[in-house]
Amino acid sequence: MAVEKDLTMNTPEGSRVSNNTITMVEFALLLWKKKFIVVLFVFVAAFLGAGYAMWVRPQFTSDVLLQVNTKGASSKATKAMGEMGAVLDLASPADAEIELIKSRMVLSYVVEAEHLHFKAEPVDFWDRLTHKEGRMDIDSLKIPEKVRTKKWMAVAKSDDVYSVISPEGKVVLNGKVGELNSAPYGDDSLFIRVNYMNALAGQKFAISQGSPLKSERALAGSLNVAERGKQTGIIAIRYSHRYPDRAASILNTIAKTYLRQNVEMRSAEAEKTLEFLEGQLPGVKAKLDSAEKVLADYRYKIGSVDMTGETKAHLDKEGQLQRQIMQLEQERQAAMRLFKAEHPNVQTIIKQQNKLRAELAALKKNAEKMPLTQQEVKRLQEEVTVNNEVYTNMLNNIQQLRVVRAGEVGNVRIVDFAQIEMSQTKPNKSRIMMLSLCAGFVLGVLFVFLVYMLKNGVKSASEIERETGLSVFAKIPQSPNKLLRGHKHLHHGAPFVLQNTDDKVSESFRSLQTALMFLMPKPEHSVVLVMGLIPGVGKSFVSLNLAATIAVSGKKVLLIDADMRRGVIHGRSKFGLADVLAGIATLDTAVSQKHVDNLYVMNAGKTKLAACELLRGEAMDKLLKEAREKFDMVIVDTPPLNLVTDAELICPLVDFSLFVLHYGRHSMEEIKETVERVRRYSDKPAAIVMNHCEHEPGRYGYGYGYYNKGYYGKKA
Repeated sequence: MAVEKDLTMNTPEGSRVSNNTITMVEFALLLWKKKFIVVLFVFVAAFLGAGYAMWVRPQFTSDVLLQVNTKGASSKATKAMGEMGAVLDLASPADAEIELIKSRMVLSYVVEAEHLHFKAEPVDFWDRLTHKEGRMDIDSLKIPEKVRTKKWMAVAKSDDVYSVISPEGKVVLNGKVGELNSAPYGDDSLFIRVNYMNALAGQKFAISQGSPLKSERALAGSLNVAERGKQTGIIAIRYSHRYPDRAASILNTIAKTYLRQNVEMRSAEAEKTLEFLEGQLPGVKAKLDSAEKVLADYRYKIGSVDMTGETKAHLDKEGQLQRQIMQLEQERQAAMRLFKAEHPNVQTIIKQQNKLRAELAALKKNAEKMPLTQQEVKRLQEEVTVNNEVYTNMLNNIQQLRVVRAGEVGNVRIVDFAQIEMSQTKPNKSRIMMLSLCAGFVLGVLFVFLVYMLKNGVKSASEIERETGLSVFAKIPQSPNKLLRGHKHLHHGAPFVLQNTDDKVSESFRSLQTALMFLMPKPEHSVVLVMGLIPGVGKSFVSLNLAATIAVSGKKVLLIDADMRRGVIHGRSKFGLADVLAGIATLDTAVSQKHVDNLYVMNAGKTKLAACELLRGEAMDKLLKEAREKFDMVIVDTPPLNLVTDAELICPLVDFSLFVLHYGRHSMEEIKETVERVRRYSDKPAAIVMNHCEHEPGRYGYGYGYYNKGYYGKKA
């Protein structure tokens, strides 16, 4: 496996992609090299994880178990489906019950009963970090509505005494635990009752009266309600709270409230029917009493009347038809509560009633043939019988409904009540630390990899030589001591090669000196131009240390800082290049010796004119000709090529040019474009120096290990 970074470049042959890949082994070596960065990420992640684990308040989880008894056609259909119901993912009767448990119908009562919209949160930072926070439970609180959203505080004074502080910082009242305390505030009053407090003197709590609706939603979101298994009807409710007793209490209140409302909902129909019948019963009893009195008065008036067997049979038949019509009327009223009048069930009952009424009418017509006295007795007897039947039937129904109401238990029962769990479930500190360490390691690896991938410039010297036609004279390694290579060192300190003669960087400059001496057309009394494509490539560092290296070999070297905008190489003279080009100073007055006998520097100087205007005249050419006569080599340090044109103006006047490239920062297109632009101004020979070269895993390390073993420090 390899991670590739492709650099596309335009060549005369077409588009070419450089093969710049890194294998897993090489990436592992890269991680080993950057192990301190990865360790730093892991350490920071572990520190943050430990802080988070200490900051999060402990949570205790309780659970309650309910059973839903499914009845009716839906349960029969579910049982008939068997295992196929689970395969088809049919809705379980418990799904509806789960939604009811999380409904406002249940939770609104729980919020009120458990006082969840009253809060007293500890506010001390160190108490929370060390898990020494106090506790205050409020069961009654009324904050004036105008200041309800502002910050109210409660401070523990002793074991059972506390003070309430207003948003203005004033003590409003001093209260005692278990007592309802009140105090005037503005044009309103504050009421509070604390039913439990366990806090040290001085511990503070932020008290608030929240919205019951928001508390209901928060409670619904924190409940974990699920059916155990498929189609089992067993519902488990889990809830976490910072106090274990509160978690158990809230869960038990939820279970009891839901059970009570389930029973009430199932007995609501019987309750309504019972209320209706009890309201009609006195009227029916009055009609029965009236009918009996009328019959008794008539009998007393006419005396005893002998009723034949035919008359009794006729009377019994008529009473039977009246009872059937009455029963059908009750069935019709019950059906009308569920269906409209046009429904087939309702129409069937009406047809049966009409048929019975027709039979009753025919029976009454036949009764007209009886003697008048018997007809009147029969009529009164019939009225008493009907009213008695209605009254007796109503009493029976009322008794049955009372039994149903008293014996209704609903379709839900509590299997297990919630218990107080003393072992905390959150936070899991070991898991947090493990995840933090893993996250730190992963982020560290990603950081190393991204930094490596962002360095998508050219790193291969052979590729640069092949594409530009210029030789790479030296590859200067990245020194671990970055302070010695900073601008402060260029201003004041000695060159790096003079302070670290045995370092691999110093050896690279000696290699660069050798290449210049052997490969330059005229190494004596020549002018070398040092150019950089962009700022930050180490161009001035290369110029100064190359000049110091040549000076140590015995040659007289002049280093000119030609960056008249932001010069970084300073000498002892108050004059510089800008002053010489402007005619204010001469070469001799602007040059000063620095650090070593043969090393001379000319700083950039100060000018009010544009630097490019000073360089366009003949003054620069005259200065370089004079410098050639007095020094064995002149090195000119110029501003970045891609920012200003100063280097392009000086390039035709020198004998050799050095392009300083930052390892892995430039694209091949950028390098080729810059080289071609310089060639338009000068046909003088040039070469390339690669600075800040890093040791890549799996690649040749330019003798890193050779120098690191202290070769120069050994005795022969």
